[in-house]
Amino acid sequence: MKIQQQHELFSAVLDLPLGKLGVRTASGLITELCYLPPHFDAKAPQDAIAEQAAAQLERYCRDADFAFDLPLKRAGTEFQHKVWDAIRSIPRGSVRTYGELARHIGSAPRAVGQACGANWFPVVIPCHRVTSASGLGGFANSDDPNGYLLGIKRWLLAHEGASEYAWQQTTLL
Repeated sequence: MKIQQQHELFSAVLDLPLGKLGVRTASGLITELCYLPPHFDAKAPQDAIAEQAAAQLERYCRDADFAFDLPLKRAGTEFQHKVWDAIRSIPRGSVRTYGELARHIGSAPRAVGQACGANWFPVVIPCHRVTSASGLGGFANSDDPNGYLLGIKRWLLAHEGASEYAWQQTTLL
């Protein structure tokens, strides 16, 4: 698929301090937010919902305490929603490990990691706040330490005030 065709998949492509973020909308709802490689060109919002998403994401980038209020399309399994609800309860500036989250909801760390990777609405559902017990962990199904996705995770954690060693904490939810 050509880059131009990929560009048309999105109602907006935002050039945010964290990196490029694609916004997909349909029927008055946000259907997906996607981290994109740096080579994507920005695209102005094409509808009111994409404009609303752009405004709220830009506000979050200025103020890590900003609370999102976006119309999200229901996506994912009941288990994924259980994980995503637990993730939403992690305070800004804090992180939890996959294992801690798994114990909290009565599951396994790998299943929690898979639910994090399946998150349709990153940033809004802050899966970046979940790390491995031994370090940063993966992000958006990537564990490339030099890739743009883990760079986004590092930016988000720093923006929210998570300390350099926060992923070594043992505080439960």
